[in-house]
Amino acid sequence: MHDNPRTPPGSRFARLAGWSYRHRWLALLIWVVAVAGVSAAAQAADSDYRNDFSLPGTESQRALDTLRAEAPAAAGSTVQIVLAAEDGLRTPAVQQRVTAMLAEVQDLHHVAAVDDPYRNPGALSADGTIGYATVTLDVQATEMPAEDTRTLVDTARRADGDGLRVELGGETVQGVEEAGGGPAEGIGMLAALVILVFLFGSVLAASLPLVIAIFAVGTAIGLAMLASHVATVAEFTTPLMILVGLGVGIDYALLLFSRFRTEILAGFDRPEATRRAVDTAGRTVLFAGLTVIVALLGLVVLGLGSLQGVAVAVGLTVLATMLAALTLLPALLGLLGGRIERSIRKRTVKARPDGHGWARWTAGIQRHPWAATLVATVALLALSAPLLGMRLGIADAGNNTEARTSRQAYDLLADGFGPGFNGPLILLVEGDRAAAEATRRAVTGADGVAEVPPPVPAGDGLSLLIVAPETKPQDARTQELVDRLRTDVLPPVERDTGADILVGGPTAATVDFAAAVADRLPLFVLVVVGLSALLLLLVFRSLLIPVKAAVLNLLSVGASLGVVTLVFQHGWLGGILGVQPGPIEAFVPIMIFAIAFGLSMDYEVFLLARMHEHWERHHDAPAAIREGMATTGRIVTAAAAIMVVVFGSFLLDPGRMLKQFGLGLAVAVLVDALIIRCLILPAVMHLFGTWAWWLPATLARLLPRVALEKASEPVPTPVGGPR
Repeated sequence: MHDNPRTPPGSRFARLAGWSYRHRWLALLIWVVAVAGVSAAAQAADSDYRNDFSLPGTESQRALDTLRAEAPAAAGSTVQIVLAAEDGLRTPAVQQRVTAMLAEVQDLHHVAAVDDPYRNPGALSADGTIGYATVTLDVQATEMPAEDTRTLVDTARRADGDGLRVELGGETVQGVEEAGGGPAEGIGMLAALVILVFLFGSVLAASLPLVIAIFAVGTAIGLAMLASHVATVAEFTTPLMILVGLGVGIDYALLLFSRFRTEILAGFDRPEATRRAVDTAGRTVLFAGLTVIVALLGLVVLGLGSLQGVAVAVGLTVLATMLAALTLLPALLGLLGGRIERSIRKRTVKARPDGHGWARWTAGIQRHPWAATLVATVALLALSAPLLGMRLGIADAGNNTEARTSRQAYDLLADGFGPGFNGPLILLVEGDRAAAEATRRAVTGADGVAEVPPPVPAGDGLSLLIVAPETKPQDARTQELVDRLRTDVLPPVERDTGADILVGGPTAATVDFAAAVADRLPLFVLVVVGLSALLLLLVFRSLLIPVKAAVLNLLSVGASLGVVTLVFQHGWLGGILGVQPGPIEAFVPIMIFAIAFGLSMDYEVFLLARMHEHWERHHDAPAAIREGMATTGRIVTAAAAIMVVVFGSFLLDPGRMLKQFGLGLAVAVLVDALIIRCLILPAVMHLFGTWAWWLPATLARLLPRVALEKASEPVPTPVGGPR
């Protein structure tokens, strides 16, 4: 065995790895107890996930708050039972079946009222073949239990058949359909295992990163379920935690295992190889994880309801994967290290020297750095171009697959009453009857308005007007109508009547939410990029590296969001992926930005850490680039391939939102690994030369030293300028 000096005993990372290796059964038991205990507690308490897209201070939120205070019955969520019969809904047999079905619905839990379409003016289409009954709930859609919603759907649809169609729509119904689940997680894990087996040549070795990810994600999900009882956590949090946890967990374990493999091949015994792996790659994992957490916690500055809970939950997942990689992996290497070492040595005998191909590739890039930089940058800018036309919103039932009852209800209502009927605007008039009538006259003549029924009293001095636009809810012209009513049409009525008029309803709330995201996005990007750049400045003690990293990571995120815009907004490949063109979910770009920016920073750190280690020893900038690419290029590419298949598997999920997350993150990682890390980064680092590692002397004295990789013979970095 190698008789190199052991890792310094004072290293906390080395001591942590040594403890986990020596007390491997105890370390494993701690994780098993943690997962089992948290999961049992979470199952006993159940989850209280709920979406909260409320935005205090916006007009739509003020309208909803006023209704809740003054007319609680009118503030509840609604479900539409849509009816269709070719022979007409007024035939005696059909009418009898509809009436009996509505009576059953009236007796269900959380049903406050059911309108009779035969007595409600305007509830039947002009030809009498399509109609609807409005079911008013006593809770908001986010508070309606899924089981009660399914009971309502089943009760109503029992009347379907024999010439009568019964479909159900509304936010509550759509939410239950979105929660149907899919095979994404299982397919992603299977694909990851295949890649890992191909990489390591051993099922046992390949399973270690998956075990790390499963332990970490299982613990984090249980904690998130418990936290949902004291904080607002969105319903889509769990699949997003699985999405990120699997990718990041495999990523970090893979990096550590690769370093363990390198130390074994260098001649160290298993305990020492484990300590050295954690003391070097473990530092990189810690820093990389912190960058992802910083990016996620940047969402807190947005103040967007349940998204803050999502950010904390996903950040908790990343934290759990870091801890599992640093403590559970050494324990598993202690238990299974003998068989894994034999597998490593057997495979290495037949393999080419590690990094040989990557060193040659990097040397080729260094011969043509400007060409590699310019061609790759132009390609990324072209992919990012659609981002400039991205339209934010929230998808509705019109974006669902045609097999869903909510989509069928949406289409029937559009056929019978016009496209704007599916997204009416709710005008809340605080004033007398004359003010409500004046509001109706002004709105009726506005461009883009299809119909305004008479005002409905909703309390003392409060009236409701339901405004049907000429265009469907997601149409840009509907958003323009909301803005026009607020800025041009209604202010003169308020001045003349003294009334206070608020434009609310789901469509207006979507407009307000998208506007809030757009307004706060620059601050969010500034916080995330700034904090990440500061971390890089502290670790690599360089001015140019943080700037370069920020620009390149923004390019990869921009390219991914550009592809998401092409697919989901413009319909490219929509038929293959099973998606309908529509707006991008308002919260998806910021979540993709936070996660993808953090992951891009991971790869930046993985590569630069080895370059920095070589630079600290030899101060040869071109050689440092080749060394970094040769030692980490293979592992970064493998990690990226695993992430791409894990993220890409979520395109199989039935939910439009998770499809957007999956595609966006898969493209971000693919672009980052293939274009940025393989082309632009080595080319730009070569162009920087020794300036890449330069830090002004004054700033160097002020900044604390944060060690990332421990070199065996550290050499002080020059701070007065390039050498």
